[in-house]
Amino acid sequence: MEVAAGAMGPVIRKLGELLVGEYNLEKRVKKGVTSLLTELEMMHAVLRKVGEVPSDQLEEPVRIWAGKVRDLSCDMEDVVDDFLVRVDEGSSNKPTDMRNRVKKFLKKTTKLFGKGKALHQICDAIDEAQDLAKELTDLRKRSSEEQLKTISIVGVGGLGKTTLTKAVYENIKAQFDCAAFVPVGQKPDIRKVFKDILYGLDKVKFRDIHNTTKGENLLIEEISEFLVDKRYLIVIDDIWEKDIWKYIDCALYKNKLQSRVITTTRNVSVSEACLSSTNGTIHRMKPLSDEDSQILFHRRIFQSEEKCPEDLRIVSRDILKKCGGVPLAIITIASLLVSNQQIKPNHEWMDVYNSMGHGVTQNGIAKDMKRILSLSYYDLPPHLKTCLLYLSIFPEDFEVERVWLIWRWLAEGFIQRDKKESSLFEIGESYFNELMNRSLLQPAYINEKGTVVTFRIHDMVLDLICSLSSEENFISILDNEEWHAPNMHRKFRRLSLHNIKAKVQNHQFDSTSLSKVRTFVVFVRKATYLY
Repeated sequence: MEVAAGAMGPVIRKLGELLVGEYNLEKRVKKGVTSLLTELEMMHAVLRKVGEVPSDQLEEPVRIWAGKVRDLSCDMEDVVDDFLVRVDEGSSNKPTDMRNRVKKFLKKTTKLFGKGKALHQICDAIDEAQDLAKELTDLRKRSSEEQLKTISIVGVGGLGKTTLTKAVYENIKAQFDCAAFVPVGQKPDIRKVFKDILYGLDKVKFRDIHNTTKGENLLIEEISEFLVDKRYLIVIDDIWEKDIWKYIDCALYKNKLQSRVITTTRNVSVSEACLSSTNGTIHRMKPLSDEDSQILFHRRIFQSEEKCPEDLRIVSRDILKKCGGVPLAIITIASLLVSNQQIKPNHEWMDVYNSMGHGVTQNGIAKDMKRILSLSYYDLPPHLKTCLLYLSIFPEDFEVERVWLIWRWLAEGFIQRDKKESSLFEIGESYFNELMNRSLLQPAYINEKGTVVTFRIHDMVLDLICSLSSEENFISILDNEEWHAPNMHRKFRRLSLHNIKAKVQNHQFDSTSLSKVRTFVVFVRKATYLY
């Protein structure tokens, strides 16, 4: 399969050169080449996915399809080379012949791509990403005016809205003059949101924006002035309130440069509000189908949907029914069924199934997900439970540095030496890797060596560990509005201040309650201070 994918690389590159080079392509030929290039890039993505599976594990139709793609790619490359040679030699361009050949290849490519999508071993995530990309394209075609348009993605927590949006964002951001991906969360500081937008749009120009004392109105003006003459892509992720969107919408200059805005939310009314001032559409995220749920589950455990042992097939189907097609639930439960890269025995799978209760239901998904996530927490050894609870010091959507966190664990005394030849930091790295393998942490930035540099915590996981931390009097949190502490008269051990401007009443503190504080963390703008 790598051969087929490799054959497409040169023709994609050459078609791209046709579009940007000075070849004076006829308008209809240029349009056909653009469409052809889009189809080929999608097929290339599919082939790379198929290439991850050993050839002997692929069904015969998949191998035949990949062979046809390879042959078609070679034929197209011959046509492009022939055209480029004739242009270089000064021969006639024969636009009609070129147009007909492009139309012919486009028809073949579209047909092959349709067949490829029908093959079950192609990842379903590609299909949904293409659907979303198609909706963005449809937005562009619906109006002759090149005005700002919005797509709002709505769905319950855990369906993968952020994951899907991030994939689309990374795929298309190069087509725009500037782009920003900004998480908002449940209790946002709107000034920080505006600063994050500016920093995302131009990290050089606005490198010091988080140190500014400008108010909301000045920040709105600065965003609007910056966007006035630019084709921009902005993602506003995880909006909870309509009023927050109204603030953000004021800053988005409504130019006619084919700019695009993508929002994600759990609330349909918020999603509708996001379209009130621009043309757009709502994309409703749906749970995974039974087949796609099985693929995700089996790949997470067995690295292939074909390797599930016979004695686990029935219980795996029963577990998946309780996951309700929610990807976060599927990945969380799958991580429970593997320990030290070893698949747990049948009786432990049955224990997990029984502990899931009635599973994830459409009417109580938040509560059901909390119960499922708690299974992962209680499956942790004691030292990892402590390390995970420590993450509740961070605000929602905060990007955490891996090395910084490990040093904090070490300073708190959470890391236990188990091997004399291992340093405490190396043991801390193994703790971090175990939490990552259990899907309790989500990588944000991975370097060229494949090492996680920064990570985030899914908001549903953060909700769980904040609740557990509060119950255990492990960490007390002051956010924008209130203290998260079960009893104000208990002695605080660790304090986390998420908003430096939050108001604290005098009666909330006394010398007794603060006498045992061992850690004090303050989050202000982009900086973090620890005491």
